[in-house]
Amino acid sequence: MRPENSSPFAAATLLPLQNPVFRSIWTATQISSLGWLVQSVGISWLMATTSASVLMVALVQAASTLPAFFLSILAGAIADSFSRRGVMLAGHCLIALASMTLALSVGLGFANPWLILGLSFLAGCGFALNDPAWHASVGDILEKRDIPAAVTLMSVGYNVVRSIGPALGGVILAFLGPLTAFAFAALSDLVPLSAVLGSKWRVRSSPLPRERMTTAIHDGMRFTAISSEIRVAIVRATLFGLSSISILALLPLLVRDQLAGGPIVYGVLLAGFGAGAFVAGVSNGYLRRIASQEMLITLACIGCATCCLLLALTSSVAVAAIALAIGGAGWVVTWTGTDVCVQLASPRWVVGRTLSIYYALTYGGMAAGSWVWGAVAQNYSITWALEGAAVALLLVAAAGKILPIRLWEESDQGASDFTPPELALTVRPRSGPIVVKVEYSIPEANIEAFLRCMRQRRRVQSRAGARNWTLQRNLLKPTLWTETFSTPTWTDYLRLNHRLTVADRELGERLAALQVGDCPPRLTLSIERSTSPASDRQVQPVPFVSRP
Repeated sequence: MRPENSSPFAAATLLPLQNPVFRSIWTATQISSLGWLVQSVGISWLMATTSASVLMVALVQAASTLPAFFLSILAGAIADSFSRRGVMLAGHCLIALASMTLALSVGLGFANPWLILGLSFLAGCGFALNDPAWHASVGDILEKRDIPAAVTLMSVGYNVVRSIGPALGGVILAFLGPLTAFAFAALSDLVPLSAVLGSKWRVRSSPLPRERMTTAIHDGMRFTAISSEIRVAIVRATLFGLSSISILALLPLLVRDQLAGGPIVYGVLLAGFGAGAFVAGVSNGYLRRIASQEMLITLACIGCATCCLLLALTSSVAVAAIALAIGGAGWVVTWTGTDVCVQLASPRWVVGRTLSIYYALTYGGMAAGSWVWGAVAQNYSITWALEGAAVALLLVAAAGKILPIRLWEESDQGASDFTPPELALTVRPRSGPIVVKVEYSIPEANIEAFLRCMRQRRRVQSRAGARNWTLQRNLLKPTLWTETFSTPTWTDYLRLNHRLTVADRELGERLAALQVGDCPPRLTLSIERSTSPASDRQVQPVPFVSRP
């Protein structure tokens, strides 16, 4: 029996692990992340020993992270247009290929700085492909009610691994050498590849032809721009990343200059950050039951601001570790909340693209924040940088008054059933433009409710692909209202209707209930005809009109 609200909060967070497919891929992902972090330490050391250029050493991180920023939106469109399982396999193949090639080149002694950068970029492309597809697949693998716990587990897992990965990489590098580190990473990258190959899950396929990549990207960006709840989550997450990345970006300098510590102190502080992330993660299910998501994110931002202030003012390792535990907890709560918000607000047909846009902008925010706070620390002091970041985090918390985060758990974002109408005219998939008119007969008493529904209707139809949406009122018969929009082709009209969710269909039912009598709204489908001379040879189209 599935535990509900009476379950212990740790057990609620671990519920997704009862699903064998999610458990297998999640576990393999943690192993792969550990190997990647060990490899990152080895690459940095190898680059430092094979190149005298400081720039080349700095470019290692850029080579592995830039693909996630530049290719993320394209990867999201690929994840929505092709098999997400296949996209994950392709991503993991690129990562494994890069790791194995690096291990072989080091073992054979022909590694050089440009080869290292190229393989780092190739691995980054693999991660850019895999991440949107994996996160979007969570909603395919699990029930919707388990998505928040699954996202929490993914965030907690990575932060815990990040706390021990660099330390393990240092130990392997010091005692066994770089070749062992790269071999370990190459082997670990085969684990998720094997897990995805051995796992299958059901995904609802579309009966329509695949969109072109440019169209898919455009539709994803339009949906994201129109969806206010997704926009808010992305803006808040980007601002949070811009401000909170100061904690991790400045931590090495803080350990060296303010705490007068070395690698051991740095490892202890990272462990403190990971411990806070873990505790917040296993408590997240309970926290979401006693407080709204906006309240949790506000408190998390205040917690991260407190972390920055304590780090700026203390010279004690113990106090710094406690501060980082608070920061780690705030880090997980915020990223989990915004990620879940985007997932729950996105229908399955577009979730890969909305998540990829979310990741691209938040990665960009963190990259910009690293540069900003690093520049402040270099030109002024670490204390000034951390205090400035604390003020910025408090402003992000206050932004909740204007841009509140809301979870749309009550909306069913699954696709609804749609049967195309029988037309009196034969149309090809690329025939168009298609003009849609829906006539409503609304009594005076229902006009305010009707207009409220139509404002929502415009947003729903437009983000699904409707163009030139308008609402008209008949001057001769004021009770008659006409909704009009168009799609470029007949296929686009079918795709629009397949994209409408169960929640969107319920809006149509509410509009029908506002009609005079029991007659449903009257639907008219027409195809535009060109007035050019060449069109005289074409057959006059016959519009489809629904029968009351």
